[in-house]
Amino acid sequence: MPPPSILLIGARCTGKTTVARLLAERLGWPFIDVDEFVEARAGKTVAEIFATEGETGFRNKESAALQELCSTRPCVLATGGGAVLREANRRLLHSSGFVVWLTAAPETLWERLQRDPATAARRPNLTATGELDEIRTILTLREPLYREIADLVVSTETLSPEAVADAILSAWTGGTISR
Repeated sequence: MPPPSILLIGARCTGKTTVARLLAERLGWPFIDVDEFVEARAGKTVAEIFATEGETGFRNKESAALQELCSTRPCVLATGGGAVLREANRRLLHSSGFVVWLTAAPETLWERLQRDPATAARRPNLTATGELDEIRTILTLREPLYREIADLVVSTETLSPEAVADAILSAWTGGTISR
């Protein structure tokens, strides 16, 4: 029997929210975006939380949200890119469902970030200068953390969101889960 929830992890602009919505729709489950949940609770955007409370303040809110949301079963959960930075979050995610790591090349993420209207309005800068090399640095630091808890890795580099959702559902129901 598959795990009771599907949890998407990965860097910003890998398609977590888009794919999570598709999965939730296909499964008839609730869809929850952790960043949107935190924003609703705080009454401000992630960027505003970072500006007023710093990264630590945001990460505390994110961890509290994950504690609450991971008890929602079944659900499809789209995490923020940095949710894996805290060990407690990684343990919680790993124990709460089928964890899917969505990936894309740094150059692809850079291009998507440039086209993403939510980036400027709702999200803090990904890096101090936003340069491609800094995106590579962040990925280098986070990839081992994503890998540590992922049950499945799916590249969104060339696949449509629908094809990514198909691949996830196939693995999730096909018994390829190895914990």
